[in-house]
Amino acid sequence: MDKLLIRGGRPLLGEVTISGAKNAALPELCAALLTNEPVILHNVPRLKDVATMRTLLEHMGVKTETFGERGGMGFHAADPIRPEAPYELVKTMRASVLALGPLLARFGQAKVSLPGGCAIGSRPVDQHIKGLTAMGAEIVVEHGYMVAKLPAGRTRLKGARITTDMVTVTGTENFLMAACLAEGETILENAAQEPEIPDLAEMLIKMGAKIEGHGTSRIRIQGVETLHGCTHQVVSDRIEAGTFLCAVAAAGGDVLARHARIDHLEAVVEKLREAGVTITAVEDGIRVQSSGAAQLKAQSFRTTEYPGFPTDMQAQFMALNSVAQGTAKVTETIFENRYMHVNELVRLGAKIQIDGKIALVEGVPQLSGATVMATDLRASASLVIAGLVAKGETCVDRIYHLDRGYDQMENKLRALGADIERVK
Repeated sequence: MDKLLIRGGRPLLGEVTISGAKNAALPELCAALLTNEPVILHNVPRLKDVATMRTLLEHMGVKTETFGERGGMGFHAADPIRPEAPYELVKTMRASVLALGPLLARFGQAKVSLPGGCAIGSRPVDQHIKGLTAMGAEIVVEHGYMVAKLPAGRTRLKGARITTDMVTVTGTENFLMAACLAEGETILENAAQEPEIPDLAEMLIKMGAKIEGHGTSRIRIQGVETLHGCTHQVVSDRIEAGTFLCAVAAAGGDVLARHARIDHLEAVVEKLREAGVTITAVEDGIRVQSSGAAQLKAQSFRTTEYPGFPTDMQAQFMALNSVAQGTAKVTETIFENRYMHVNELVRLGAKIQIDGKIALVEGVPQLSGATVMATDLRASASLVIAGLVAKGETCVDRIYHLDRGYDQMENKLRALGADIERVK
């Protein structure tokens, strides 16, 4: 099992290229199921979850290929396709549920295993079932699978007004893809607004879909009979960008994050600026400058749906707060188990107290290197950031979590001057 060894105390200097977004690439891979023509994606990140999704599509019968240096991938879902996502392939990846909508919309049936993934909290699929049922699907859950089909005599889903009980990103994506081939109009109320949603919508529009309102809480889709192939570039990963901004803020330095978009990170950037970090939007990226932990001021924040402060940045910002001046109050409202990194940060010398959804973080002058264990994807990133500022050597174990969402993070950090290496 791979580990990362980090010897802290070095500033980060230079340029880093932000990869394509995992949370955009995964639904866009599934969108290839909506057409029997080839789909080409560029800027696909080299991640474990992407590789798993590709394997899943190949299991269904989709022909895939890789080309070019910057994440080029091709997909051709020509008949026959096996509309099934087995547990063995999706047990580590909750995004497998994204296959349900496209399979049901194009083939009228689907058998998709209940998803796995990180242990950060409950991610129920009931909203997916509720929405697709409103579009005319018949869905039962049996033996760990969602088994879906169209009623006898129907060949297409039907348009519907779908209002979810809470904002759900994967639910919005599933309904968006399914509605493209449904009969009539679908309106999604309380839709997620994360940048990955309009990126998926723009890809679907290139395929011939009729979509309005993407990027707002109300999306309107007019169904069409067929979609065609397209070429699309995956949007840059705002969470990877935010992670590097926090790393430079804590360790100190001057870094240009290429392809990062400041308009996708406004809540995080605002908090970093209030903490004393200089952040500038430049052509094709973001420049971040910091004098290091000694000059940082602790910042309180509350996670919420986009465009609020993202739950996927909570752990990384907590690592920064651990070495900032003052005390910060962090409130996690999205996932109930998303403080598992706290005990590991405490092993490095952080002062953090948990009371339900609230964490009180008191900054300390210096963290001390130790062996810590990654518990989920973003927790892994927080421990890397802490290791970059800790005195001595930090060993981060179980970094397979990190590989699910970061494209060669240690190589990118090493190119910026960090003393970091992967140990097999």
